[in-house]
Amino acid sequence: MNKQEPRGFQLPRRRFVQGLALGGVAAGLGLWRGNAMAQASTPRAELRGNHFELEIGELPVDFTGRKRIATVVNGQLPAPLLRWRQGDTVSLRVRNRLKVTSSIHWHGIVLPADMDGVPGLSFEGIPAGGEYTYRFTVNQSGTYWYHSHSRFQEQTGLLGPIVVEPRDGERYPADRDYVVMLNDWTDLDPETIYANLKKQSDYYNVGKRTVGDFMHDTHRAGIAKALDDRRMWNQMRMDPTDLADVSSVAYTYLTNGCTPAGNWTGLFNAGEKVQLRFINGSSMTFFDVRIPGLKMTVVAADGQAIEPVSVDEFRIGTAETYDVIVQPSADRAWTIFAQSMDRTGYARATLAPRAGMTADVPPLDPRPLLSMGDMMGAMDHGSMDHHAMGHDMSGMDMMAMPGMAMPHANAPAEPLKTGPEVDMRVATPRGNLDDPGVGLRDNGRRVLTYADLHAVDAPISPQVDREMTLRLTGNMERYLWSFDGTRYSGAEPLRLRYGEHVRIVLVNDTMMTHPIHLHGMWSELESPDGTFQVRKHTVMVQPAQRVAYRVSADAMGRWAYHCHLLYHMEAGMFREVVVA
Repeated sequence: MNKQEPRGFQLPRRRFVQGLALGGVAAGLGLWRGNAMAQASTPRAELRGNHFELEIGELPVDFTGRKRIATVVNGQLPAPLLRWRQGDTVSLRVRNRLKVTSSIHWHGIVLPADMDGVPGLSFEGIPAGGEYTYRFTVNQSGTYWYHSHSRFQEQTGLLGPIVVEPRDGERYPADRDYVVMLNDWTDLDPETIYANLKKQSDYYNVGKRTVGDFMHDTHRAGIAKALDDRRMWNQMRMDPTDLADVSSVAYTYLTNGCTPAGNWTGLFNAGEKVQLRFINGSSMTFFDVRIPGLKMTVVAADGQAIEPVSVDEFRIGTAETYDVIVQPSADRAWTIFAQSMDRTGYARATLAPRAGMTADVPPLDPRPLLSMGDMMGAMDHGSMDHHAMGHDMSGMDMMAMPGMAMPHANAPAEPLKTGPEVDMRVATPRGNLDDPGVGLRDNGRRVLTYADLHAVDAPISPQVDREMTLRLTGNMERYLWSFDGTRYSGAEPLRLRYGEHVRIVLVNDTMMTHPIHLHGMWSELESPDGTFQVRKHTVMVQPAQRVAYRVSADAMGRWAYHCHLLYHMEAGMFREVVVA
């Protein structure tokens, strides 16, 4: 954390205070004087029924020793857990006590367009001092969440969990049921973070390679290969350490509103089956989740039941949800460990038979580096591992670098152009789903991949009427993000005919992993051979990867379609989808 530390940050003091604080929105220790603070030990509100009264407002918080104001619902961060029942019609009256327009989007819930909660598309937003009543029938079950869709309010705390109880009972019953909601809190004004990224896209990257790293590579692989490696990355004007736009320099990672030191704890009796509903409610962070020493059985993805699969670890992208069942067999505590993909920090919680028990927190894994395989696509990741230091420049014709158009023999006839909006193109994207992603390959643990996810239910879209391809594009140096090289401000809507079944093919032309979310309709992920695999509301697309899914255009109206990395969405990776 001591490399290229951005000015204005005092990490040692911040981490020290985290270590002392009692937990989430912590009072005590004289860090905040006042009675508005919630204690980590206070049970989180759970609201049940058919009618809900929600109020958007502000709450003073102190996670790190710095006094800040959060945007919250009913005075809580995260917002209250909403428990609905499949088949019920729910109404939610939302009052906005902020001085600006706000909104709530019910992420992953299939509902009418005017209930979806995206200002400028489905409604005009909830004005300052005003209210809006959402009313819809819940025709699904599982784990979902809700959050603001107004500028950066999600980053400042407006997010909460949803559990929809199935009409016929849980397919995979458990003795205990806990929500584990992960998110990234910042003491900074999100507008400042965004401005910093626009000025310098690697502003929060504390893991950039140093002279010491070069000397280490030289000692291991020889100076010729070390220089060759640096030369290739410099020619592309890219950085193999560019795993996350915002690191723990700016973020504190929370579990159910508690810092790692606050240690949210779920209780169990030895031998019980415990269901953990993981929700990644972060703005910009991918988490790699494991419970050291304990197998997890994944039973649902994005609220949809899957054939159970046993794993040691899984990556959860921003906005995704996974339900897992664990069965702790010993009278001891277990650490729930969720490290950020860039390995700069972690969220932590505990499962224990008694309150106050703790277990060891594992060290962060070594910081991974992107390989040339991550950049070029259809290559063997093992042979192109950065650490192997055995790069072959003849492979460079597989990618168009900045200022060039270098189509591969298997690429479309139209050259892959770069320019001010697009700094990279991948001519031969890989289509496999069995890659866990950078930092998780061959780590000695059984890691979940999309290839492991198999739906229990039949697909909604049994056939495909037409196909459309969208490329995920960007210019990292300028911090511009887009679909097909066109930011939202200059893009025409994507138009679907009501009732048709469309295959959407996404090709990632960037070095970032993007979680892509389509509102109002399911995304039915296909295996590489075109077979239906699993139903999701948010789909991670890794660098240089091609992913395809079917969409049944069964929901009339105007819908949002975007990358769920908040600052990517605001920077242009957003489209309107019109179903008519």
